[in-house]
Amino acid sequence: MNDIQIEQIRYDITWRIRHEVMYPNLPFDSIKLEEDKNGMHFGLFANGQLTSVVSLFHIDTVYQFRKFATIVSAQGKGYGALLLNHLINYVKTNGAQKLWCNARVSATSFYRKFGFIETNQRSVSNDIDFVIMELQLNN
Repeated sequence: MNDIQIEQIRYDITWRIRHEVMYPNLPFDSIKLEEDKNGMHFGLFANGQLTSVVSLFHIDTVYQFRKFATIVSAQGKGYGALLLNHLINYVKTNGAQKLWCNARVSATSFYRKFGFIETNQRSVSNDIDFVIMELQLNN
């Protein structure tokens, strides 16, 4: 992989990729989160192009990431793995005890590679099955 940069970005910069990748058939505003202004947002740039985005929120030492998306043409090339590794290292550095997400059931094998464990908490939203996955961190 050449010329990869991961940077903290403004929340509104995540919206285009969120919409394009996650819910292209829903209205644009459906990908905006009420808590966006209170979160931290990261973007992976590949050769200068914003390729992957993720948003991070926390209460004390428990961190949640949301709206993790990679543009379709770049999926399967390892960009998401790079961004998730960055996120894990970032929260560890900041004293996190746990990192979790509402994962699409179709993506659970991806998260398992990083040590995330499925819980029994499942839900359905917009006809998509989700499961909460957690990564316990020892600092």
